Amino acid sequence: MAWVYLIVAGLFEVAFTTSLKLSDNFSHKGWSAVFFVAISLSFYFLNRAIQTIPIGTAYAVWTGIGAVGTVLVGIWFFREPSDLWRIFFITLLIGSILGLKLVSNS
Repeated sequence: MAWVYLIVAGLFEVAFTTSLKLSDNFSHKGWSAVFFVAISLSFYFLNRAIQTIPIGTAYAVWTGIGAVGTVLVGIWFFREPSDLWRIFFITLLIGSILGLKLVSNS
């Protein structure tokens, strides 16, 4: 169950980074509220996950999910560049996250 908590925490990290951009420096109240809810839930689920998963592994996976997800949101919704090297390194990051899951004892 801890890995489910960690994945959910990572998805909420994507939500809070996306809503941070959409809040326009916290001038848009709705997106600002989404940011604070999403960041709170992200840390809540991260905290649940680290009760079982080693903190170094959990933090690396959490930030990895957030980084990959945020880059994909940037490419799909904000028309950020998606050149070969960017996709290559995102794929490498996904492989690293999966590797950490495979070598984890929890």
